[in-house]
Amino acid sequence: MEISLQLELLELAKAMGREAGALLSQRPSGFELSTKSNEIDFATQMDKASEAHIVSRIHSARPDDGVIGEEGSNIPSKSGITWVIDPLDGTVNYVYNIPGWNVSIAAKDSDGVQVGVVSAPSVNGFWYATAGGGAFANGERIKCNDPVNLDRAMITTGFAYDLEKRNEQADLIKKLAPKVRDIRRLGAAGTDFAYVAMGVLDGYYEYGLNEWDMAAGGLIATEAGAILTGRNGGAPGKEMIICAGPTLHAQLVAEIG
Repeated sequence: MEISLQLELLELAKAMGREAGALLSQRPSGFELSTKSNEIDFATQMDKASEAHIVSRIHSARPDDGVIGEEGSNIPSKSGITWVIDPLDGTVNYVYNIPGWNVSIAAKDSDGVQVGVVSAPSVNGFWYATAGGGAFANGERIKCNDPVNLDRAMITTGFAYDLEKRNEQADLIKKLAPKVRDIRRLGAAGTDFAYVAMGVLDGYYEYGLNEWDMAAGGLIATEAGAILTGRNGGAPGKEMIICAGPTLHAQLVAEIG
């Protein structure tokens, strides 16, 4: 992708991230919940309002671009550029007024994700990256922690909406907990990736992520020097992602795989 187009997409993504973050920061007095995969997997009117705003902005600025959105926007691309958006990553955090929720916006072409922005106003976090251009937090270049050994690692994870899958996740935490410094649960994948990217956390693993959960945050993490793979070092996907600096990543793959 030409640098000029990449920078154009980045500026649009940054503007949309700030705008959607500001919209979501105006919390409503009550929530309208719509169930998705099960009773604990839901969206609110604010998830939908944020996605509608982002999609409107994309098609105002770049009407031929495609969209993949968590809340149902699915528009084929005519330009070769497709936006992958999670308009409110960490909806449960948002409803319970727990910090860490974010807006995740990425743009991809046939070569992969080119631009990623994660905007998390509740923790004063604004992260972005371009493919080959490095990763930044609030305007400052960032790098992940490396080398970090497993026994000194602060790692984060998440829990699946599939309640039966949580039994497997509990077994894995039981296995890892005695071998690491500690484990955290932030509740929003975009923030997990961003915190690994800037060295607040050392590693991240999780089951069940969708493309919109990892497109922006995954680019930010890898541009900061982290490695992002699946369980056994293959392509990341819904079955598992593992994200950490090279030293810790190899050890996590050995433990989790």
